Amino acid sequence: MPLNDAVINIRNLRLRTYIGFNPEEKEKRQDIIVNIEINYAISQAVLQDNVDNALDYKQITKQVIEYVENGRFLLLEKLVADVLEICSRNPLVSYARVTIDKPHALRFADSVSLALEYVTNKMNNLRLVENT
Repeated sequence: MPLNDAVINIRNLRLRTYIGFNPEEKEKRQDIIVNIEINYAISQAVLQDNVDNALDYKQITKQVIEYVENGRFLLLEKLVADVLEICSRNPLVSYARVTIDKPHALRFADSVSLALEYVTNKMNNLRLVENT
């Protein structure tokens, strides 16, 4: 049976970090919501329940949490790009997409979000997907 990529989704990871360049944003942590999609090539070993050949999404999530909560960022673009880099480090990863929402960033909007994606074997792996 030919295997496709497995798709791992980490949804609504709620974290707090320093994000923004206004004085109050530099002094007070803000809530952000992180959504991650990672595609990776699975092997027959994974289908046989061999954990050594699976992508460790718990470890990736721990790295994201530590990086975000200990960081300071002026721009949402920088934060999203850095989280995407963490998610795409493993050579098994063929595609990754990170979307981060900054709730209440605008007065009449629920949130502002930005998404970037990584595609392996592309000349410029990093691509802006959306900015709302």
